[in-house]
Amino acid sequence: MRKMTGEEFDDMVLFFDAMAQTKWLSSIHEQLKKLSGSWHEKNVLDVGCGTGRLLTRGTAEAATLTGVDLSSEMIRFATRLFSESVGGAEVHIEVGDATALPFAEQSFDVALSTCVLFLLPKPEEGIREISRVLRNGGTLALLNPGERMEAERARSYADAHGMKGFERESLLKWANVSTRRHRYDVTALNSLLAEEGLTPVSHETVLDGLGYITMATKQASPV
Repeated sequence: MRKMTGEEFDDMVLFFDAMAQTKWLSSIHEQLKKLSGSWHEKNVLDVGCGTGRLLTRGTAEAATLTGVDLSSEMIRFATRLFSESVGGAEVHIEVGDATALPFAEQSFDVALSTCVLFLLPKPEEGIREISRVLRNGGTLALLNPGERMEAERARSYADAHGMKGFERESLLKWANVSTRRHRYDVTALNSLLAEEGLTPVSHETVLDGLGYITMATKQASPV
């Protein structure tokens, strides 16, 4: 699987921003934020932040909010979005690669990554980097498609929940991309995370099992 480039996503800024504001993904973002615990006075990182919608939920709570994305156009949009938001958090938004994060070890208390790792040719490289920049005792929160995610099941979910228009279109788009990239079962993901010192791991299913939120804690390396 070839390495992605930021230019691939530059023309999809408006699609991804609209997707982040759909009822289905917005509610998952809210659930993920709650599961990640309080952001009060914490340094929070979003890897693959897109247009920044998830991070803006912490502007009145976190000490710092840092977003990185491979797409310069996503970063431009996110920067503008944060310029219009209200809150006391210090904000840093920059272009960056999930597999080579431009931060020192143990820089963050909370690390988020939604709808990103499944796109990477080698997801373990992204997990390794997130673990590196997460402090010992820090929290990791992920959103990924599950092994059940595929177009027909996503279509059935949309039918059952009366999803129409862009709500439906965006979910089916996620399903179609998932089948061409990575879908995870919890055992495989647990193993990937454990190899990088991210334990214990817990999972919360979303979309009737089509995806799940994964939580883990960074453990100190053995001396």
